[in-house]
Amino acid sequence: MPKEKDQIYKLFKPQLSPKKMLELGVFGGSYFNKSQIKEFPKSWFKNAKLSEKFDVSLNRFKVKSGLTRKEWIDKGWIFKEDPLGWFQWYCRYSNGRRIQNIDQIQMQRWFNFTRHVKAIKKNCERNDLTCRRRQRQAILQWAYNPFI
Repeated sequence: MPKEKDQIYKLFKPQLSPKKMLELGVFGGSYFNKSQIKEFPKSWFKNAKLSEKFDVSLNRFKVKSGLTRKEWIDKGWIFKEDPLGWFQWYCRYSNGRRIQNIDQIQMQRWFNFTRHVKAIKKNCERNDLTCRRRQRQAILQWAYNPFI
């Protein structure tokens, strides 16, 4: 792997683990179904906020944030390796799976999301969790710390 491709792995430093994200409340609790959960460590789901159907009250900021699965597909953000999208990729990556070309695409998508972190920092008072709740929920769903 060329050095520039190695660099992306060094720069990819999510602030939250999948376990922490699930505990805080992401995707309305409905990202994985019961059979998909079995792929990951049981400890990740011990205190997770889960639901069979999307439940906005399970999201940390009690707002819907993000696009629909259809919109993800239309934008070309879904890959056969991870048909549920970025978070599924991140969970598998956290468990040790590596697929160089997919990792690079998903890491770049994660890097691009920093614009939302910057917008919160620019427009909100520190620790004002009522400011930009939808954007805070979005960065949480991308493994960034929303408590900035």
